[in-house]
Amino acid sequence: MSALLMLFSVVAISAGLVFFLAGTVGLLRLPDALSRLHALTKADNLGLGLIVLGLLPLVPSVTMAVKLVVIWLLVQFAGATVAQLIARLARTEDRGR
Repeated sequence: MSALLMLFSVVAISAGLVFFLAGTVGLLRLPDALSRLHALTKADNLGLGLIVLGLLPLVPSVTMAVKLVVIWLLVQFAGATVAQLIARLARTEDRGR
């Protein structure tokens, strides 16, 4: 059973890294600020979620697992708030032109 959990962890963490890579490519390649922001926030949220999911079977205690999930939730809330602020600023600057 341990080998199966290790395989699950490797697959989930690898998938999370692929999403981080996709978000980075979207940030570098998409044409405008709102498209870049969308690609980056969606891919990073899913990537971090998959990495946390892959790390959960490897942590030694429930307390550490809860900490990982809380960190993921805090990053989700912070990412959504920052994305909203950046999008509002980008839209305001576009209206000024």
